[in-house]
Amino acid sequence: MSHAVPLLGKKEAARPEQAAPKGARNDGSASFVRTCLNGVNALSGVGVLSVPYALSEGGWLSLLLLAAVAAACWYTGLLVGRCMDADPAIRTYPDIGHRAFGRPGRLLVSSFLYAEVYLVAVGFLILDGDNLDKLFPDSSVVLGPVSLAGKQLFVVLVALMVAPTTWLRSLGVLAYVSAAGVFASVVVVLSVLWVAAVDGVGFSGRATTMPLRLAGLPTALGLYTFCYCGHAVFPTLYTCMKQKSQFPKMLAICFVLCTLNYGSMAVLGYLMYGDGVQSQVTLNLPAARLSSKIAIYTTLVNPLAKYALMVTPIATVIEERIYVAAGHGSAVPVAVRTLLVLSTVVVAIALPFFGYLMALVGSFLSVGVCMLLPCVCYLRIFGAPSVKCRRTAMEAAAIFGILALGALAAVTGTYSSVMQIIHHL
Repeated sequence: MSHAVPLLGKKEAARPEQAAPKGARNDGSASFVRTCLNGVNALSGVGVLSVPYALSEGGWLSLLLLAAVAAACWYTGLLVGRCMDADPAIRTYPDIGHRAFGRPGRLLVSSFLYAEVYLVAVGFLILDGDNLDKLFPDSSVVLGPVSLAGKQLFVVLVALMVAPTTWLRSLGVLAYVSAAGVFASVVVVLSVLWVAAVDGVGFSGRATTMPLRLAGLPTALGLYTFCYCGHAVFPTLYTCMKQKSQFPKMLAICFVLCTLNYGSMAVLGYLMYGDGVQSQVTLNLPAARLSSKIAIYTTLVNPLAKYALMVTPIATVIEERIYVAAGHGSAVPVAVRTLLVLSTVVVAIALPFFGYLMALVGSFLSVGVCMLLPCVCYLRIFGAPSVKCRRTAMEAAAIFGILALGALAAVTGTYSSVMQIIHHL
């Protein structure tokens, strides 16, 4: 998952009725191929490291659940496009919420998006801390009465590295760097394959004989959903497309490619390590091998490049509120963004459980963003489809089926993830 655009703010997301006159949507300039690359980048992310663990939790048949989640998120992506067609003034995901439910809808959508990107930023710190601790075990630093060691040390060091990148007001360079996420995801999969096929790890991991593990399905469902939550970027992709009629085709290609990548990594990692696979498959890799180091270092670079993109939408809104209350000040952005980074460090150290935290994000926030909210907003804007027409009856069945799947994932996955986090505290 990747969010490469601001989600809400005075400049980035004006209310629909203020953004442009109705019917005045300007055609975009992005080609079909470029939009596909941006779409794949939006759907590619650190979730690829957790799909082997998700498969170990749910069993082999949970791969069908991965396909079902991909199909559901693809369809809700189409619903987002249709909501964009309803009003040419709509530019962002929160605009859709406003078009459907007014200001409460905007606040609801924005709250889900902000909470999601904040916890993803926390996950980035945990991810890099875990992998750096694998590369440099038993590291420690003592500064007077303060002692930092292991994962906590690396979480703090990574935060110190990314903090200056959050001070930049223009993220053009970072957005360009983050486009390497597509390449990075493929490199990680190929590196893991090399470890198995060439470096001698093999495919003989001890896996459960049960095709389906009901107890682990909520965790698996949450992690699978987390992989496909790029819906905050879809309105931007739609707006920027030169030929908007090809938006459904573009989405289909993006979801197929990403599903193949996620599925390949899930099967590969599970065959290699079986039920012993960790929440990040890179933590299982032999650290001494060159291919393992390539996979781990590639994993480290992606969060470093995208961290600022995660926290900037939140920082922008906070800064706007401060400017309204106290006026402009050059030190405000630096102070706000530094405190925001510090808060993610505190959460990452307090909840250092990457798999369970991302399962919680997927089960509660991502399910809301990519399953429940698109369906609810679509029904509000267009009304319930008629069951008398075969086409609309199929549409109604799809929408209410997705709502049922999303509700099930939200309830069971959130409860399971929270219980696991509490158990490991």
